[in-house]
Amino acid sequence: MGSGVDGDADLLAQARELGRAIAEQDWVLLSGGRDAGIMHASAQGASEAGGLVIGVLPGADSRESSDFLDIQILTGLGDARNAINVLSSDVVVALRGGAGTLSEIALALCAGRTVVALGRNDADTFAGMGTVIPTSTVDEAIAAVRAALARKG
Repeated sequence: MGSGVDGDADLLAQARELGRAIAEQDWVLLSGGRDAGIMHASAQGASEAGGLVIGVLPGADSRESSDFLDIQILTGLGDARNAINVLSSDVVVALRGGAGTLSEIALALCAGRTVVALGRNDADTFAGMGTVIPTSTVDEAIAAVRAALARKG
């Protein structure tokens, strides 16, 4: 989960690297599915590494979809689709983003999901609300996801 806006080249490169790493673990990448920002960059990385990429889109128009999706789910729900993204995830990895990303973090914590905060400087904001694991690198994030999945069984 993260910014749906293009612009920060380093952040987009990190999202692409994260997508690739997720695919290399044989995990499924589920994102907001749009053709912009972290959604698109992570989908590209996962697709290039041969992973399965699912996008849960806010609208009902497939032209908004990233070209790197294997499965697109057109909801027509707008930002309410964030609940689908979170509830369909075993672990949520949150990069930098705006209000939508914050809503996904809050929904994840309310639903008892572990949140891996990659490169976010606000992880302490969520202290006591659930499991938030601050990480600085993709390798740390993958290790945190792996540990959360092991705890979950």
